[in-house]
Amino acid sequence: MKKQGMLNSSITKVLVDLGHTDYIVIADAGLPVPEGVVKIDMALKPGTPSFEEVVEAVADDMVIEKVAFATEIHGANEAAAAFLTKQFSETERVEVSHDELKKLSRQAKAVIRTGEVTPYANCILYSGVFF
Repeated sequence: MKKQGMLNSSITKVLVDLGHTDYIVIADAGLPVPEGVVKIDMALKPGTPSFEEVVEAVADDMVIEKVAFATEIHGANEAAAAFLTKQFSETERVEVSHDELKKLSRQAKAVIRTGEVTPYANCILYSGVFF
């Protein structure tokens, strides 16, 4: 057993298999997962685990070069927008339409589904390198 860090074996496997610029999606409970994309379902009940908890846990274990999220988050979910801005203050942030985010998810290495039930609590995390 790992002493610290990500304990979820499915997430750990995805993270160690990522190459530079590969990406994963961390999604609210309602984001559709495209056919053929690995779905790691963390949802237990509405709100558990939260989007923030999952993003923080993954970010602690992943080299992240860039993060993308939907422009619609502004006004619809200011708490999630503020969280992403603070969490990734030192990381390139890109905003795309929600429709574009769903299209991009087709090429994701995995979609991690949270129990989050607030609108637009989704992001794409692009893998960087540690060297």
